Amino acid sequence: MDPRQRTLAGGLGGIAATLVLTALRETLSRTGLVFETAPMQVVKRMDELGLLEGSSPGGRRVLTAAAHFAYGTGAGSVFGLLRRERGGPGEEAAVGAALGLLAWGFGWASWMPLAGVDRAPWTQRTPRVLLPVLDHAVFGAAWGLAHWSLTGRASRD
Repeated sequence: MDPRQRTLAGGLGGIAATLVLTALRETLSRTGLVFETAPMQVVKRMDELGLLEGSSPGGRRVLTAAAHFAYGTGAGSVFGLLRRERGGPGEEAAVGAALGLLAWGFGWASWMPLAGVDRAPWTQRTPRVLLPVLDHAVFGAAWGLAHWSLTGRASRD
């Protein structure tokens, strides 16, 4: 596959993985484990900066969902571009989980604290800091399986 095809397949895998992550977060939210997701935090920060003045609560929910899917699609596209070789479904899920954890580490250790969205994870003393790690590992594993399926699993396995 050329880089453009890998990027497209990765983005489609990112959409599928975002749907899986959304279901996981909904389940965790119903159990009281997830209170505020990263997209919610970003939109909240935008509001604090006055960037959403005059927007409705419904508009903010739409913006949060759009940010969630844009991040998942973008991350999946980058993962697809990076993933040049393929293995079986177990290997792809494991590689995807590792990529998901790298994405978490990059975001939570760099741009999120710098933008004032959240504190760096090593400064927090709550077990809730582990939930985004779980989120990103599940997202990555789901991405790996979706990408494996989209890139012609039968031709290799």
